[in-house]
Amino acid sequence: MMEKQAVWDDLQAVRKQAPLVHNITNFVVMNNTANALLAVGASPVMAHAVEEVAEMAALASALVINIGTLSRDWVTAMGLAMSAAREKGIPVIFDPVGAGATAYRTRTCHELLVEYGAAVIRGNASEIMALAGSTVQTKGVDSSAAATDAEAAAALLAEKYACTVVVSGAVDLITAGKVRDYVPNGHPLMPKVTGLGCTATALVGAFCAVNPDPPAAAAHAMTVMGIAGEIAAEAAGGPGSFQVNFIDALYRLNDEQLAIHWRTGVNS
Repeated sequence: MMEKQAVWDDLQAVRKQAPLVHNITNFVVMNNTANALLAVGASPVMAHAVEEVAEMAALASALVINIGTLSRDWVTAMGLAMSAAREKGIPVIFDPVGAGATAYRTRTCHELLVEYGAAVIRGNASEIMALAGSTVQTKGVDSSAAATDAEAAAALLAEKYACTVVVSGAVDLITAGKVRDYVPNGHPLMPKVTGLGCTATALVGAFCAVNPDPPAAAAHAMTVMGIAGEIAAEAAGGPGSFQVNFIDALYRLNDEQLAIHWRTGVNS
């Protein structure tokens, strides 16, 4: 069972160590994810040029790969960065944005994961089910299924790639195979803001940079994400003001707020 103190300790570690998180991510979310990483205490760098990604990954404490705006050059860069990360021994957090929407996206995810591996795969239910080979109807980059629908697919992927799988949704699922955690924090406004799933992946990267246990780090990051969303929603009039309040909530999150919003997950 996840413990509140462990979540707080990881958040404090991120704030104290300010780990460099290298992001190869999509054009849509670069600004959002960089600001979220800064607000939580990490140091973001967004670099995707083939000429520099290996050097940048070698400097970082974690590598986030997000396939949202794929192109041939970016796939090459992702492979170079993932290879450098494996050589250095830093965690790779992989976001299969839109997997299942096109054959190219799904094939690229499998090729990168087979060749280089990842510590954590974070996606929505449709993406995780598509990666696991399930027949699922996708809606662009949005999920058409709940996280609970993807439990079997997540466990299958975790075993196939020897990694942790995070399925985000109204209740987030974190599994490294048989052991599962559930994070019930969050707010209905969160899916109304573009890029918050990608932000979750980036935050998992920051927490994996300071905690060598990927399942625990991922669960702690998703808890902080969900609680910050709940706090942001209290003062938001809609998706626009929610986005601003969310960054502030990440920055200001303290032990007392964590205790107020804490809801224990369920292990199985």
